[in-house]
Amino acid sequence: MSVLIGIRHEDKYKMERRVAITPRHIEKLIKHHKLDFAVQSSPKRIFSDEEFVKAGASVENDLKKCNVIFGVKEIPESFFEPEKTYVFFSHVIKGQPYNMPMLKKMMELGCNLIDYERIVDDQNKRLIFFGKFAGLAGMINSLWSVGQRLKENGYNENPFLKIKQAHHYHSLEEAKQEISEVGQQIAEQGLPKELLPFTIGFTGYGNVSIGAQEIANLLPSKEISPEKLLELKNRGEVVSNVIYKVIFKEKHLSKRKDGSAFDLQDYYQHPEKYENDFEQYIPHLSVLMNCMYWDARYPRIVTKDYLEQAYKTGRPKMLVIGDVTCDPDGSIEFTHKGTEIEDPVFVYNPFTRKPTMGFKGEGMLVMAVDILPSELPRDSSEAFADALFNFIKPIAHADYDLPFEDIDLPRAIKKALILHKGQLTPDYKYIEQYLK
Repeated sequence: MSVLIGIRHEDKYKMERRVAITPRHIEKLIKHHKLDFAVQSSPKRIFSDEEFVKAGASVENDLKKCNVIFGVKEIPESFFEPEKTYVFFSHVIKGQPYNMPMLKKMMELGCNLIDYERIVDDQNKRLIFFGKFAGLAGMINSLWSVGQRLKENGYNENPFLKIKQAHHYHSLEEAKQEISEVGQQIAEQGLPKELLPFTIGFTGYGNVSIGAQEIANLLPSKEISPEKLLELKNRGEVVSNVIYKVIFKEKHLSKRKDGSAFDLQDYYQHPEKYENDFEQYIPHLSVLMNCMYWDARYPRIVTKDYLEQAYKTGRPKMLVIGDVTCDPDGSIEFTHKGTEIEDPVFVYNPFTRKPTMGFKGEGMLVMAVDILPSELPRDSSEAFADALFNFIKPIAHADYDLPFEDIDLPRAIKKALILHKGQLTPDYKYIEQYLK
């Protein structure tokens, strides 16, 4: 009996236009693996219903005939049906309280849950991700934000004003072309003296940071170490047509409270022994791109208290924080929420400790769009489906009625099976503590 694979319409965000499996991939899967697809109709998805029909899928109003359903973001509780298999970013592995009702519903209905975030190799490296596109879009948006913020500060002719928000470009290639032209202008004409040295800091060195750096490298950039960053201002003459890039690793962000040497494994295992060591670098940065993994066990890197003290001595050098990590009240303490594509930035006032949406106002500008890859929906969906492609048939054909140990799934997929017949699988039993 053929398994009908469903692809759901994304409804968590108005501007969510991505899809996990594209028409190009569906056409190949039908041709080479004889799979059948039903796609839930969508008026906003970057790929039209007609493109899916042309690829060989049926377009339906609902997916009730499907036993295996692929999505991208979280799914409303009302959508789930008993004993079906769902594949999406569930955001439950940290016990996120806002998604526990969804997980409970899936458990009640005896569903299977495979989470893309947990599809990893034996070195625990993620195999399927949008992360690089979060970095790409995040850097585009942050450079656009620099232009707008400088304009608010009186720099009406600054070169960054040519850059648009990422979703206004038809493709990543078009965005890169325009940013390259801005880079050429900076190389030829330089930046205003008051902005020098112009520096961009990146926290983290994974896929998100790699994507952000790819865009920054379209500007006339030079990478320097965090140690060199601290010395830059002491140079007699700083060139106006170079943008300095700095990559911060864990050892630059935190230090041991007892003063002993930083140890990476100890940091991962005992983060409570560490405290912020990043504040020494903040006054030297023009833009901060926050691209790292963070959870509440680790020290924050920019706090509300720090920012209030910094503003007491005048407007800091830093123009924009691109918080791609986007943890509410997280590593950037004043990121109070992930923002929407239609309303992407806010200014946090360090004295009132309140944010104001938009570019105006006293304080720090933060760009914290929650679904950055959806600003480059066609490019990011194609890359995501490329990575997912070889797992689709085994996921669809697996017999989930078997005991967990006996299910024939690729090792990476089995590690990502959070729920099996409504029960938390062995690696995820710890989530029970968050369900009470």
